[in-house]
Amino acid sequence: MAGVRQDYERVLKQRNALLKSAAMARRSSGRVELSTLDVWDDHLARAGAELLAARLDLVAALQPLVRGAYEDLAPGGGPTLLDYRSSMGEEADLGGGREALYQGLLAALAAARKQEIERGITLVGPHRDELGLRLGELPAKGYASHGESWSFALGLRLASYELLRADGGEPVLVLDDVFAELDTRRRERLAELVAPGEQVLVTAAVAEDVPRSLTGSRYSVADGEVKRDA
Repeated sequence: MAGVRQDYERVLKQRNALLKSAAMARRSSGRVELSTLDVWDDHLARAGAELLAARLDLVAALQPLVRGAYEDLAPGGGPTLLDYRSSMGEEADLGGGREALYQGLLAALAAARKQEIERGITLVGPHRDELGLRLGELPAKGYASHGESWSFALGLRLASYELLRADGGEPVLVLDDVFAELDTRRRERLAELVAPGEQVLVTAAVAEDVPRSLTGSRYSVADGEVKRDA
């Protein structure tokens, strides 16, 4: 989707420039020229619908993997849920396919036009969407404990890793100083989960934070030197 994303960002930049000019002209009681805004709306909705559809597919694919990874790290910790929040509003039809998403974006842009002109910025589209993370019925943000938050973050990382492996590749899994944030039980569980990986890179400020069950080559970095441990 790199090409689609690039197209979207280009259109967004042009549309924002037009809205900004319109907002400045309006404040100075000048003439507001918006004849090309409909064209930019169409381009933004087309590219945005493609991006949005791909994101929704990705979230759907990640959901069961995140739930499984979190349960592996924190057994009995409760179900996790990925909740895609569209800037089109809760009433938007996100399950109707690309054409429905395109029409929904067009309608949302039309509804927000007055406010967009006033603020000089595009308020609707994938660039304004968010991914909500929930533990059970509560949002992770503000309610999850430190350990739960890290387990959720690791669940997302492990789910992404498994999704990439499902495509036939063997990605490198990087865990940058994560063991220090986990209790002993979660450390051992994470070590068990990542041990089968073909390439796993782990960093830690304190060597003892990494379970000894996670075998492999170990290196110490100190005073600008890298030494392999015996």
